Amino acid sequence: MARLYIAEKPSLGRAIAAVLPRPHKNHQGYIEVANGDIVTWCIGHLLEQVEPDVYDPRYKKWDMGDLPIIPAQWQLAPRKSARQQLSVVRKLAKQADEVIHAGDPDREGQLLVDEVIDYIKLAASKKASMKRLLISDLNPAAVKRALAQLRDNKDFIPLSVSALARSRADWLYGMNMSRAYTLLGQRGGYKGVLSVGRVQTPVLGLVTRRDDEITNFVPVPFYDVYALIPYQDLVIRARWQPSKACEPWQDEEGRILNRKLCENVVARIQGQPALVSDAERKETRQAPPLPYSLSALQIDAARRFGMSAADVLACCQTLYEKHKVITYPRSDCRYLPNDHYRQAADVVKAVASTVPGMAGEVQGADLSLRSKAWNDSKVDAHHAIIPTPKAVNPNSLSDWEAKVYQLVARQYLMQFYPPAVYAEAKLTFTIAGGIFIARGRQLMQSGWKTLQGKEDADNDQNLAEKVPPLEKGTELICTDGEIKDRVTEPPKHFTEATLLQAMTGIARFVADQSLKKILRETDGLGTEATRAGIIEILFKRQLLFRQGKSIHASEAGKALVYALPDEATYPDMTANWEHQLQDMADRKCAYQPFMAALQQQIQQMMDSVKQGEVPPSLRGLQAVSPQGRQSQGRKYKSSGRSKKGKGRSQPSRT
Repeated sequence: MARLYIAEKPSLGRAIAAVLPRPHKNHQGYIEVANGDIVTWCIGHLLEQVEPDVYDPRYKKWDMGDLPIIPAQWQLAPRKSARQQLSVVRKLAKQADEVIHAGDPDREGQLLVDEVIDYIKLAASKKASMKRLLISDLNPAAVKRALAQLRDNKDFIPLSVSALARSRADWLYGMNMSRAYTLLGQRGGYKGVLSVGRVQTPVLGLVTRRDDEITNFVPVPFYDVYALIPYQDLVIRARWQPSKACEPWQDEEGRILNRKLCENVVARIQGQPALVSDAERKETRQAPPLPYSLSALQIDAARRFGMSAADVLACCQTLYEKHKVITYPRSDCRYLPNDHYRQAADVVKAVASTVPGMAGEVQGADLSLRSKAWNDSKVDAHHAIIPTPKAVNPNSLSDWEAKVYQLVARQYLMQFYPPAVYAEAKLTFTIAGGIFIARGRQLMQSGWKTLQGKEDADNDQNLAEKVPPLEKGTELICTDGEIKDRVTEPPKHFTEATLLQAMTGIARFVADQSLKKILRETDGLGTEATRAGIIEILFKRQLLFRQGKSIHASEAGKALVYALPDEATYPDMTANWEHQLQDMADRKCAYQPFMAALQQQIQQMMDSVKQGEVPPSLRGLQAVSPQGRQSQGRKYKSSGRSKKGKGRSQPSRT
């Protein structure tokens, strides 16, 4: 019985064929193996959403009266560059006895092959018996294991439905909103396209509001008071804890705004007994951080090396597809299956060969230790990004590829190091009726922290504040007080790292308090696979620009945010969408109610635009020069193929 494997991309197809019976025959667009089985592949998305004018030729001209555009029957069309490969897949699928779905192990990868199967009208019997091959590591041993664990493709239908809903919802929202606000901009004299997307626009809103907050920030002085209490050869610095009676002189964060009050406290405590009214000492253990998800890796690489999210993803794709030294990179999971624990010795050996400079870290790893990262209940289609058991010549990696690989390897090695141990102390003093607290935290055993960079080690040192082991009831003398003059500081401009952090922990930024309660911290703007592209789209469209490491909104970007309704520029709506889409994937939510509610929302938005005036921010707005500083290009070009083929034809829908 001949099987047909449909992989997501050629590199995955070749990895599957490599473990199937030899000899192989290479054909145009597929590989035939010795037992008659065939491996073919997509090239990212072979199909794309059609343009509005395919539904009706009048939509070629942008007209406010035509909005909203809502297809009665959704259509896909072959991508121009993929028509030949689509014909290959169609022919092979009709000839095969059994079809194996080998898309990437995520929502988008599931849809990518499923939509081809639907488009070519595969026989119902073959479609019902389709199997699903889940590969997250392109090394032969991992591919063989995956082939021995095929699952029914129908088990993953909800994942495909969720991706389909996202794709169509993005088309509806982006297409209609972009046309509406571009037409409004034209009425105000703006000649460019003002693209709106359900993910990109809230990201633009985050940056715009942060820029405005900094511009409008007014610094406010405030004060901290410390009691200085000599003991043996050191001086204990205990911070004053204002009582409830001091609230009139405090801001909402408890900061003291009245210096005179602080001067009175200092005068009152000088030379007075300092009684230890409470004493705490404890040892705390800090477990190693979990291995990386894509976002966690992008955040660390941005913080340490100034790499953009897109650069990190491009490096990861090359390390995964070309060099095969890391596992599937587009993962939102930070846990590992228990089965992977058996490979630890081989993985660690590969790290030592690929990065000779990490020999010390490798030697320090104790493979008998087992962190909480290994947990089958936390892993589904894909797991955390870790090194594979394959080693390569260090010289074969580019500088950035080596840096990203080392981050992944170091995070993995941390799982075999003991916890970091801290000694923590807290002394509460009562002085002249006031409460003063001294805290100390000292690193006693480094454990996994020996693998950290110098910057992190310095931060640990800065935490150390010596607090002696005094007993409750001990009485010392407060010789003096100290007022520390401080001033409130504006928030910092977003950087690549902090913007990614904001996108992954979006619950902190939603405006609706009831929604904030519903959202998990893990619900975010976009997905692991799309966040890098979303940020790059905003740079490409000159709605954002970089200034050093800082990210700013351009004049056009700010004008668009000011013109749009709040629901389009805050994360609430899209975070709610992501929540519902995940529920759809988990069989908790249906496709039809989600799409019906969205269509109603878009109708209301279009009605509002049509009835309103041109927003003031769009009047007289100048188009940004294509040669302007906002159009900085990417620094890294991957030799491996990125997954951009998954993108739809109009990125404004993102």
